[in-house]
Amino acid sequence: MSAEAGPEEVLDGLSRHARKLVAELAGPVRRVRLRSGETVLEVEWHGPARPAPAPRAEAEPVTEPRVEAAPATDRPVVRAPVVGTFYRSPEPAAAPFVAVGDVVRPGQVVGIVEAMKLMNEVTAGQAGRVVELLVEDGKPVEYDQPLIALEPLTGRDA
Repeated sequence: MSAEAGPEEVLDGLSRHARKLVAELAGPVRRVRLRSGETVLEVEWHGPARPAPAPRAEAEPVTEPRVEAAPATDRPVVRAPVVGTFYRSPEPAAAPFVAVGDVVRPGQVVGIVEAMKLMNEVTAGQAGRVVELLVEDGKPVEYDQPLIALEPLTGRDA
């Protein structure tokens, strides 16, 4: 990588290297971490390890993973503060922070996102009633991804 490459170019280069590395490895892959200067790319597969690809006679084009867009909605949502894994409760056996029907207040913790072994609190930005949990417990999330849909409180709810 050139010293003058921008962060996006460096990340693109690391992504290409990661795809090539995973394709060339003989065994199953669970985690890949590549670094170039200050930029780090880490990919971890949850659940069973990603199987190593079968050997091929000729190269196939590499396909980019698809990112599903969340359905558009006019209702307020609580969004992921970072990229990571979303958890609805503080620990595996504990009750969830919130459930459908609960009323939340601004600043109330409604979940956590684990990123690089750090637990980041997810807080409600406004008051509302939880009407839908948009992400399952233990699933990966992207930055700013909607996690919980709220219904604004009316006079009788406040």
